[in-house]
Amino acid sequence: MSPPMKSAAAIMSNLSLSTTPPCLRLFSLSLPFHRSLNSTPPIHTNPNLIVRNSSSGSSITAKPSSEMRKNRNTGPDQDQKLFALRQLFRKPDINIDAYIIPSQDAHQSEFIAECYMRRAYISGFTGSAGTAVVTSNKAALWTDGRYFLQAEKQLSSSWILMRAGNWGVPNTTEWLNDVLVPGGRIGIDPFLFSSDAINELKEAVAKSNHELVYLYDVNLVDEVWKEARPKPPNKPIRVHDLKYAGVDVSTKLSNLRAELTDHGSSAIVISMLDEVAWLLNLRGNDVPHSPVMYAYLIVEIDSAKLFVDNSKVTHEVMDYLKKAGIELRPYEAILSEIESLAARGAHLWLDTSSVNAAISSTYATACDKYIERLSSKSKGNNLSGAPTALCKSSPISLAKAIKNHAELEGMRDSHLRDAAALAEFWSWLEEEINKDVRLTEVEVADKLLEFRASQAGFVDTSFDTISGSGANGAIIHYKAEADSCSVVDRHKLFLLDSGAQYLDGTTDITRTVHFGEPSERQKECFTRVLQGHIALDQAVFPENTPGFVLDAFARASLWKVGLDYRHGTGHGVGAALNVHEGPQSISFRFGNMTPLLKGMIISNEPGYYEDHAFGIRIENLLFVKEVNTPNRFGGNTYIGFEKLTFVPIQTKLIDLTLLSAAEIDWLNDYHSEVWEKVSSLVDGSAREWLWNNTRPVAKP
Repeated sequence: MSPPMKSAAAIMSNLSLSTTPPCLRLFSLSLPFHRSLNSTPPIHTNPNLIVRNSSSGSSITAKPSSEMRKNRNTGPDQDQKLFALRQLFRKPDINIDAYIIPSQDAHQSEFIAECYMRRAYISGFTGSAGTAVVTSNKAALWTDGRYFLQAEKQLSSSWILMRAGNWGVPNTTEWLNDVLVPGGRIGIDPFLFSSDAINELKEAVAKSNHELVYLYDVNLVDEVWKEARPKPPNKPIRVHDLKYAGVDVSTKLSNLRAELTDHGSSAIVISMLDEVAWLLNLRGNDVPHSPVMYAYLIVEIDSAKLFVDNSKVTHEVMDYLKKAGIELRPYEAILSEIESLAARGAHLWLDTSSVNAAISSTYATACDKYIERLSSKSKGNNLSGAPTALCKSSPISLAKAIKNHAELEGMRDSHLRDAAALAEFWSWLEEEINKDVRLTEVEVADKLLEFRASQAGFVDTSFDTISGSGANGAIIHYKAEADSCSVVDRHKLFLLDSGAQYLDGTTDITRTVHFGEPSERQKECFTRVLQGHIALDQAVFPENTPGFVLDAFARASLWKVGLDYRHGTGHGVGAALNVHEGPQSISFRFGNMTPLLKGMIISNEPGYYEDHAFGIRIENLLFVKEVNTPNRFGGNTYIGFEKLTFVPIQTKLIDLTLLSAAEIDWLNDYHSEVWEKVSSLVDGSAREWLWNNTRPVAKP
C-alpha cells in the first residue's frame, strides 16, 4: 500500500520536536550521504524551530591518487579556523551555541566536489565519513572504525575524537545535550541534511529543549574558508549516448509521469545526482569518481525544469534538452521554484531520505501560506485544491537499478576491457616485484591508473584505489598517502580494491595476492573467503528475496571457525554511474527489505581482516538473472547470478584440501572463462601471465 497523501500543513504542524509524521519516518534507516541562496524562505512559526536568514556577503581527465590528495590540508592551522568559526557564532543574525558540520553536499552524495568538503577543511580529517560538531569551547569529530587511526594522525589537540560505535561513546546529539546548557541554539546548514535526518535530529535535541537554527543563506565554514575555498566545478556536461543508455529521455520521462499520475502526484523533486543523470541521459564531471553534475530536477505532468549552472551546458546539451522539453533554470533558483509549486497547488512527491531539509521545509511553509489564504477566503475547512506532499522513496531509484539490455551490454564490454588492463597491470607488478624494484602503494595505484587510462572509453577511477600491503590491507577503507604509505612487500599479502568509470560501464574489483610464500594461516583464511565468494556466486533463490537473506552464504565458511568481517557483502553498482548504487544490497544489516530483481547488478565481496597483520577480500560484480530450475515451488521464478568480472584469483593462496570437488570445479570453470574472454585482448607478457594464472588446478 502506498503511504497516504498528507497536506503539507499537516506535515509541518507535526514537525515539532515531540513528534515525527509517519511519512517522514519511512526512510529513517537510510545512510549518508552549501551554499548561500538569493531566495529567502520565510521564518517558520514553530517555536521550537528557529530559522535565520543571514546575508553574507567536455574534456575528461583523471588524476592519479597522489595528485588528488595534494593540498587537502592547506590554510591556517586548525585552532585559527575554530577561532574564526566561533567568532561567527556571536553575530546578531546568527547567534548560536553550536554548529554541526556533516560530510555531505546538498544532494546526500557519497563522493563530493572539493569545494563542499567542509568537514575536512574545518577539522583537518580527510576521511570520507565523519561529522564535526563545534561549540563555543569544544570541538568533536565522529567517525567509524575504518578511520580511527587516520583521525588520530590528522586531528589537532583542539579536537576530541569520538570513536563512533565503541562502547560508551555518545552520538552527536547525546554529546550536545550533555555539553550545552538546556535551551541552547544549534546551527545547521539545512541543505546538508536530508529531511529524515533533520526530523531525527530535532527529536533528539528536544530532550534538552534546544532550538535547531536553520541558516539558509550562509554556511559558516565557507565564511571561514573565504578565498581559499576551491571554486565550484564547472566542467561541461555531456550527453550519454543512447547506445549506452538504452532508453531515450522522452520514454523515461513518460514512464515517470505515469508513475506520478498513478500515485496522485503532479510533480516530483529529484535531488540525487545519479538519478538526475540517469533520467536525462546526461553525464558530468563535477564529482571525483562519479560522472554526475550538480543539479536538481523538477518533473511535472506537462513540464520539466533542470536547475544547473548554465556555464556547464554546451550548445549540444542545450539543443538536446530543448528537444526533450526540459527548461533550464539557475541552480540557486530551486527554493523559489519549490515555493511556486506550492502556490500552484502541486501534489509534490518527496523522497525524504534524500531531499534536503531546505527543500522540504520551504515547501511545507509555502503550503501553510496557501492554506491560510484559502481558509480566509472560504471561511471554512474546504481544502480541495490545496497542495499536498507524498513522502515516498523515489521511483527512479528502482528503475535505475534494473539495467536494460544496452546498459548490461555496456557493463559486460567495459568489464572485459578492464580485465585486459588488470592483466597487463598484474603482469607488470609481478615482474617488478620479482626484480626487487621498490614500489610504494601509491606508485602501484598510479601505475594501475595508467593501464586503465589506455583502454577505450576510460573516464576516471570509480573510487580511490585501495592499495594495501601487509597490515594496511586490514584497514577496510585504507587510503595510501604518498608521504606515509608502505612499500609493497613481497613477503606480505597485498590487497588491491579498484575500479573504473568507462563511457559504457562501471567496474569494481578486489584481488588479494602474495608475491612470496603465504603462511598456512593466510591460506586458510583466503580459502574460506573464497568459499564464501563461491557460495554466493552459485546461490539460487526465489525472486523478491531481500539481499540480507543471502549474506550468510558468504560468511558460513568463516563462521565455522569463528571468523567474520565487519562490512556488507554486496552493494549495487550503476551503469556508467555511481559505483555504490541503491536500493539493493547484500548485508548483515537486515533493515533493507529491497528484493534482488532480474537486471540488478551487485557486488560479491566477502573478506577477512586480521588487525595489524593482513587483509583479504575477493570481489566480483554479478548480474541478477532468471535461472531455470527443475521445479518452481509455489509458482515462483528462481533467480541467480551471472559474472561480469573476469580476472584470475591467485591459486597459490588456496588450500585445496579445504575445497570440495564442486568448489574446485567452480574455480577451474571460472578461470577457463577468464582465458576465453580476455586472452584475445592482451598479448606478450600479459597474455603469458593470464595463461599461467588460469591453468586448472588438480583435485587433491
